[in-house]
Amino acid sequence: MSTLGSFIWSIADQLRGPYRPNQYGNVILPLTILRRLDCILEPDREKVRELAAAYDNPVRLKIEVKKATGRPFYNMSNYSFANLLQDADGLADNLVDYIEQFSADVDVFEYFDFKKEILALEKAGLLREVISSFKGINLHPTVVSNADMGDAFEYIIRKFNEAANETSGDHYTPRDAIRLLVDLLFADKDDELQKAGIVRTLYDPTAGTGGMLALAEEHLLDYNKDARLSPVRPGVQPTIVRDLQVRPAGQGPRREQHHLR
Repeated sequence: MSTLGSFIWSIADQLRGPYRPNQYGNVILPLTILRRLDCILEPDREKVRELAAAYDNPVRLKIEVKKATGRPFYNMSNYSFANLLQDADGLADNLVDYIEQFSADVDVFEYFDFKKEILALEKAGLLREVISSFKGINLHPTVVSNADMGDAFEYIIRKFNEAANETSGDHYTPRDAIRLLVDLLFADKDDELQKAGIVRTLYDPTAGTGGMLALAEEHLLDYNKDARLSPVRPGVQPTIVRDLQVRPAGQGPRREQHHLR
């Protein structure tokens, strides 16, 4: 069981009453994603705001942000978990501003229709309490590894689907099973994987939480730290958050953003 996932899911207890158990995931999943991104962006937030003020062209801004931070995505809002709670009366509006000020490639909150949930939480008098709970969790990749974050997501999705009387296996495959599949996939490719400049394309026809793609890249980088994996996915559900794009410095080369579709 994921300890982190269990702790995050426990926040759902605050939703009892206004929300039914099968609706908890509509709040918990996007807020988990938002907090993960918030922790990643925090060290460079002021620099990005300066760049946003200097460059109106979004294409040029993205180039400058990537040069400054190494990341292809950013947020231009003046708000974050660090200061959202300082304006109690404007919390809902400020949170909406925060999710709307992400660069265009971070479109996951649109798929969750999260602005609707923000208004519902405010109406139920729960928004401040839930945001306060998530503010207390540090989800930066140097604190919570990609693997642990993946396990937490799988645990949350399983709990969400159990509450909705669905089969969690429809959305993800257990990590141990994925590792076995990846080992088998690369079993006879040892020599190829160690060549300079190697590029391999991986197709996951049933991508759920993206664990297959993330673990396959980790396996590939174990053989060759300069290798590059190019994931190919069909229509992917919005619960995929590619940890490949938020990897801490020193843990392999950074990748271009893969849209959360």
